[in-house]
Amino acid sequence: MLYYALVFLVVGLIAGALNLAGVSAVAVQISWILFLIGVILVAIHLVTGRTVKVA
Repeated sequence: MLYYALVFLVVGLIAGALNLAGVSAVAVQISWILFLIGVILVAIHLVTGRTVKVA
């Protein structure tokens, strides 16, 4: 999630530098939503204390 948030943020910054306001606004909004979802998932993971099992 956080990786995709960073990708959309970079796309939004590049679009903003190229004066593509609509694309930039959408990309930054998507990155913000993905960032919040990622942070919530990390917080849930830390609170529950579950470990990841690697096969």
